[in-house]
Amino acid sequence: VQLVESGGGSVQAGGSLRLTCVASASGYSMGWFRQAPGKEREGVAAINPYDKSDYAASVKGRFTISADSANNTVYLQMNSLIPEDAAMYYCAARFGYLPALTVADYPYWGQGTQVTVSS
Repeated sequence: VQLVESGGGSVQAGGSLRLTCVASASGYSMGWFRQAPGKEREGVAAINPYDKSDYAASVKGRFTISADSANNTVYLQMNSLIPEDAAMYYCAARFGYLPALTVADYPYWGQGTQVTVSS
């Protein structure tokens, strides 16, 4: 499956962005991950084909993951952004129904979209 992310950009702290990931096939559990310079890639949010979702503690209540299964698209709505949210954001796909937040669980990855948050 091929994944294409979009929607990144530069915002001030407190602002919002919506990331979009379009997949070339359906039926996968999808995740959003991020990697800041000098840090490991970490799971942010994930959703399965039945709309069961999970979030990292650091974004719970601020970020929302959703899916448009008819268009093989997954969104990440990011509100109340803080400078610590700045990173390259990646979309990933996996077989199975667990909305995992672990990098190793995902064999398919997009190229990423950059999010910058200024204070």
